[in-house]
Amino acid sequence: MKIEDYNDVYSLWLSCPGIGLNDVDDSQEGIKRFLVRNPDTCFVAIENNEIVGVIMSGNDGRRGFIYHTAVAPDYRHRGFATQLVNAAMSALKRIGITKVALVVFERNTNRNLFWETQGFTVRNDIIYRNKAIVKMERYDT
Repeated sequence: MKIEDYNDVYSLWLSCPGIGLNDVDDSQEGIKRFLVRNPDTCFVAIENNEIVGVIMSGNDGRRGFIYHTAVAPDYRHRGFATQLVNAAMSALKRIGITKVALVVFERNTNRNLFWETQGFTVRNDIIYRNKAIVKMERYDT
């Protein structure tokens, strides 16, 4: 994924119910910062010169994290999501990352089922906490 893909990727995210976006992290500038820090671990799937899927993954030097994985509704169940996950996992492994985490809204049943098929398990022994440093507008698709 390159920053030049931003408009198409953002439109794709908006077409996929269940993705939580905000006006800071998911702005073009926010995504650019992420891509600068993680230039080799974010991918798009392309068919007929159109972006039909995306995965953003990065790391903190210890653990990998996956964000905003999406496949356009008309292209689902064709293996794009699995290919994107495999690409991200391979890229993270190449740079020495040995464990990957992600967050999915509990209400997003279909996506939770997908992640289970990919081998991701639910952790019931932790509480995820979050605190915004700056005010953000959330957009749940």
